[in-house]
Amino acid sequence: RARPRLRQFDIGDRFSRLPLPRAAVLLPLLVRAGRLHLLLTVRSLQVPGAPGNHRGAIPAAARPSAPPVPARVPKGPAGCFYTLCAGVCMNNLVTPVVGFIEETFQVTPNPDEVSEVFVVPLEYFVKPLNYKTFSYKTSSGYSTRVHCFIYHDQEHRKSFKIWGLTAHFAVFLALVIFGERPTFEVDYDLDNLFSSSENYFTNLYASIHERKKSNL
Repeated sequence: RARPRLRQFDIGDRFSRLPLPRAAVLLPLLVRAGRLHLLLTVRSLQVPGAPGNHRGAIPAAARPSAPPVPARVPKGPAGCFYTLCAGVCMNNLVTPVVGFIEETFQVTPNPDEVSEVFVVPLEYFVKPLNYKTFSYKTSSGYSTRVHCFIYHDQEHRKSFKIWGLTAHFAVFLALVIFGERPTFEVDYDLDNLFSSSENYFTNLYASIHERKKSNL
């Protein structure tokens, strides 16, 4: 049931010609007990400049799993990869690539890059138990919301903080698949999710791009 929704929102390489360095993250979905879950990792403290360098009771920012994948991922015969609306992080064009993995998939993380692996029910990103938000304003004055989720993982018996671009992509993915209103405010017109998400990205990119031009 999720695949037709993902196909409807697949943008392909629509933003690939923008003059920004490109990157991509993988959003791996799997089914457990009849519910979609998103697999996430926590960066190792050994990764230079990673959010995981911030020590605390809650492991720092989680990110989508696996090494970077090309911004344009070739689709298999079943259309197994889907690219959703992009984001901008550290002046990079970041494309979220959604894929499905088997429930039996065994994760073997590289300890030099990943300290922990966990899964979160996808609906948590529209109906969270522990959520807060704060506003962020770019140097050009464009304002946006930053989502922050605290998820208590019974399997690991600890809480994980999911925020920033990871949370942004997770929220948008949940909105696309479930097609229902979240329990918190978002920066989209939920009655016109596709077009409003493109407008959101375009405005964000314009604010970043104008700053880049002013620095030249």
